[in-house]
Amino acid sequence: MTAETTETTETTETECDADANPPVRRVSDWDADRLADLADEHETPLYVQDLDRTRENCERLLAAFPDADVRYAVKAHTGRAVLEAVREAGLDAECASAGEVDRALAAGFGGDRLHYTAVNPPDRDLDYVVDVAEREPDLTVTAGAVDTLDRLAERGYDGRLCLRVNPGVGAGHHAKVTTGSAPKFGVPYDRAARVAREAAERFDVVGVHAHAGSGIDPDQLDSHRELVARMGNLARDLTDPAADPLDLEYVDVGGGFGVPYREDAEPLDLPAVAEATREAVGDLAGLALAIEPGRYVVADAGVLLTRVNTVKPTPGGTVVGVDAGMTDLLRPAMYDAYHPIRNLGGADGEPDPADRGTASVAVAGPICETGDSFCTDRALAEPARGDLLAIGVAGAYGYEMANQYNSRPRPAEVALADGEARVVRRRERLADLTTVEREAAGAPETAETEVDR
Repeated sequence: MTAETTETTETTETECDADANPPVRRVSDWDADRLADLADEHETPLYVQDLDRTRENCERLLAAFPDADVRYAVKAHTGRAVLEAVREAGLDAECASAGEVDRALAAGFGGDRLHYTAVNPPDRDLDYVVDVAEREPDLTVTAGAVDTLDRLAERGYDGRLCLRVNPGVGAGHHAKVTTGSAPKFGVPYDRAARVAREAAERFDVVGVHAHAGSGIDPDQLDSHRELVARMGNLARDLTDPAADPLDLEYVDVGGGFGVPYREDAEPLDLPAVAEATREAVGDLAGLALAIEPGRYVVADAGVLLTRVNTVKPTPGGTVVGVDAGMTDLLRPAMYDAYHPIRNLGGADGEPDPADRGTASVAVAGPICETGDSFCTDRALAEPARGDLLAIGVAGAYGYEMANQYNSRPRPAEVALADGEARVVRRRERLADLTTVEREAAGAPETAETEVDR
């Protein structure tokens, strides 16, 4: 991690007060009028990402872990504007694919701030990363299988390498993102020391790495501490002067720090987590501690705006249809994830949501799947057609998991910074859905009227 930082700038009331820098930003903290203006100007569905809040989250991590290498897990949000804000705040980039490495390079990260941590990497990914490493020899490749080490060596790679370890301890908000105990991830703990020493004969082994999972909440910190303790013990074994020591630089204990999605959930006590992490890892005898937060950096810095188009009373309750769906925000359908929802109003002739009664509703999207639902039995200010809803804590794995299922174009994204708003990803058009097919067929350019659909 470099010393590159940016000065904190004064924000308007529409963004979070950087001086206060609270540990969590709720959906109720967003300025309703500002969000309504953005939705009117750019239409919906619309992602809004507050870069000032992103920087504040980076600052909080750096303050809690002042002596650690803090590496942003790029997969949480790969947008160019976010990556540039994270780089300027002083975090490195941890990339899970060749595409993420390419994005990080385009956002200004140098090889000394890039860490490639892939799982079962495809051949084309390894080819690309090895080629990048020839130009950026300070890039670090993390491998979690002996087969991956062999494939790197076959490509002539002999540079900086970190060994990913499976410590047998996992945690996370859902079984699908609990990685520390899943056999897919890392070399088994009982073989790690031997594999690391053998790898040192072919590569410059600089670190060991493990990751418990994603979205670790306060109740799961014991698992995190156990993982950290095991990695500290492994590092001391590998650097023991009496036992063929390796010249390691760091111990990477991953990220996964959770954020409170539910309105009544308490945020992580980050300074306490940092202190517990340092205690658990123990004396590293000069090695650096590294962490890889992703969700914590961007989750509460983003909201998804969506417009109500249908209100349908049914015997099973009221269904509120909106123009965003699982193609825009997949987490509720994939993980049964909870996201807070706020009715910002705006329907013609309807009172302010604060002056309405509440109704228990299901909020559902336009996708032809029963699972295309953001919530069921949720109490909201009684919705009307034309109301604007804000879906909170959507900055992590929101746009990243957006897709074109049902041939639906992906939404636009607006970034807020220093009181200004700018479009950082335009809304896809219908013609964008068939671009690769038309290119493959050698078809001529589509007429402007069709492209603009």
